Amino acid sequence: MISRILLLIILNSCLCAATFRVNVAQSCYQAEENHSITLEWTFTTTPHGSSRELFILCSLLVPPRELILYQVHEGVEVPESQDEEFSGRVQTDKDVLREGRIRLHVSRLRTEDSGLYLCEVTTEDGSGIERCRLNVSAADQLQPQRPTLTPEPENRTKIIWIIAAAASLLLVCIMVAVFIVIHQRREASSISENQHMNYERTSIEMS
Repeated sequence: MISRILLLIILNSCLCAATFRVNVAQSCYQAEENHSITLEWTFTTTPHGSSRELFILCSLLVPPRELILYQVHEGVEVPESQDEEFSGRVQTDKDVLREGRIRLHVSRLRTEDSGLYLCEVTTEDGSGIERCRLNVSAADQLQPQRPTLTPEPENRTKIIWIIAAAASLLLVCIMVAVFIVIHQRREASSISENQHMNYERTSIEMS
């Protein structure tokens, strides 16, 4: 009887270990120096799992050293275990930890942050480890800034005033031209009428 119970316990433990998994959101990350990045892992959770049975260790592997970014012991964060290289630069989302998500926000990246990151998770259902690689490139500070082609507001105002003045001048020229044409036509018509009247007078006098 006792041997059967022990066998059932062993089989149940093996089954839980088989269903427990740790996954990484992205196997390789690329970032630039002085920028920020978010490293994310997920692990299997159960509805009635105890937080006191949660152990997490996230670290950067720099042989022969291992730099700790984040650690949880019996469900409690251990900030003093964090290596000084990451002091003040790593933030976590505590709200999503209950959902089985580990999100580490690393700010003010350095080229020395490049390397292999490991995250090991242990719960009452099993344990697992997953890794990802981060490549941090140096910031290109020598790249010249392209001059902006957008005109400034003052220049825009000047351009609008110049266009308005040119349009007004063109309109005045058109009106003057029309006036001159009309005046010339009136003069021509008046001369024609005078010539016609003089012709009639001459014809009457001769008769």
